[in-house]
Amino acid sequence: MKPRGPRALASAFAGYFVLVFFALVFLYPFVIQIATSLKSEPDAAAHPLSPVPSPLSLAGYERVFAHTDLPLWLGNSLLVTVVLTVGRVLLDSMAGYALARLRFRGRRAIAAGIVAIMAVPGVVLFIPKFLVLNQLGLYDSYTALVLPVICDAAGVFIMRQFFVSVPPTVEEAARVDGAGIFRTFWSVVLPMARPALITLTVISFQGAWNEFPHTLVAVQSPELFTLPRGLADLVSGSLGKGTQYPVKLGAALLATIPVAVVFVVFQRYFVRGANEGSEKG
Repeated sequence: MKPRGPRALASAFAGYFVLVFFALVFLYPFVIQIATSLKSEPDAAAHPLSPVPSPLSLAGYERVFAHTDLPLWLGNSLLVTVVLTVGRVLLDSMAGYALARLRFRGRRAIAAGIVAIMAVPGVVLFIPKFLVLNQLGLYDSYTALVLPVICDAAGVFIMRQFFVSVPPTVEEAARVDGAGIFRTFWSVVLPMARPALITLTVISFQGAWNEFPHTLVAVQSPELFTLPRGLADLVSGSLGKGTQYPVKLGAALLATIPVAVVFVVFQRYFVRGANEGSEKG
């Protein structure tokens, strides 16, 4: 192996320096979040950017559980997230398969419409969503939190792109054996889509857990607040006077943990699915 010259070593060192620098820039806010959640209220107000709590205090977490509705928000978020994740994985995969394999009039127009929907900012749909939910009598209910967003265009697009890459000969062999369309989809094609399904599951879980804009137009009762909506209520000053930095950042940290755990657990599958999708594309 040919030894590296001074110029190559300097280039490698500069590259690693840039990577480490930007890594620290991105990680520092999370360090501040953890440190501030462990500070006392005076220390957090006096030294908000210090990464070292002095003194170390768990008062912020005690207040989160004792003086907020965090357990209720966690329960609502868990319920909504599980229902949305299961619904999106099922419905998006079925819709993606239909657009990729079934031949019917308007299929290309629907596929183009899904791509167009992905380009529409969600904020423009706030008022129409509210009007529809209100007219149907669904406003301020769990149904309003779930039904309008149980299927999303991005998920349908991801699954369609994967199913398009599946060789048609696999399905033809299943039909020769007497399998119908749904049996072919459920027993033959869907198991092959495991990388895409895991990718969609991770994306759906993160999106549903962090969903905030939709809750603004879907519910107004505090007992129906999900975690993002409850945290927004805390930030807006529902705890009273003072900055309340330890309480707010402690609650935000607790809200981040489930998403981080899911991503770490499924990270290798997520990356593998993305690599396989790029190779097939």
